Formats: sequence, C-alpha cells, structure tokens
Amino acid sequence: MLYDNGYYKWHAHDDRDNPYYRGGTDARQLNRTEGYEVLYFINHFVPKHRFRQDLPTYRKVEQIIRYHVPSNIHKRELIAKWILDNFSRL
Repeated sequence: MLYDNGYYKWHAHDDRDNPYYRGGTDARQLNRTEGYEVLYFINHFVPKHRFRQDLPTYRKVEQIIRYHVPSNIHKRELIAKWILDNFSRL
C-alpha cells in the first residue's frame, strides 16, 4: 500500500472487526483505516471497472479514497460511484 505509514490497521482485533466476514454492515461499508478492507476494495474495484491494472492506477485509487472521497460517504457502492464520477479530474 502506498500510505502504509501507520495510518492503516492490519489486525482485525485492533477494533474487534472480522476481516473474513462478508455480510451485513461490514460488507456494505468501507472502513478507510483498515488496510485489509481498503486493499480488498481496490483490488476488486480496478478490474471490475476496467481501469488499467498497473501500480500507478492502484495507487491513484488509494490516494482518492484517502484524500478526496468525502468523509461522510461510507458505503462501498457510494465510494465506488464517487471515484468513477471524479477519477478523470483528479
């Protein structure tokens, strides 16, 4: 990850989250400080939306999630929509 400078938590027990749980709220919302969630999101978002699958693209998506997506947007689908709507201008 580009910004792995202590910003991300990599152990689910840090906040009693389950990295393997794929249902309920955990599946609908993206916690931007949990590295495994952000990594999973990016690794599925880029190919699904037919972006170029290279390191600069993955880093740009990570940067957009961290610095540009409004902090009041938590749902994965809304984050994805925001990225798609704004990717070319960032």
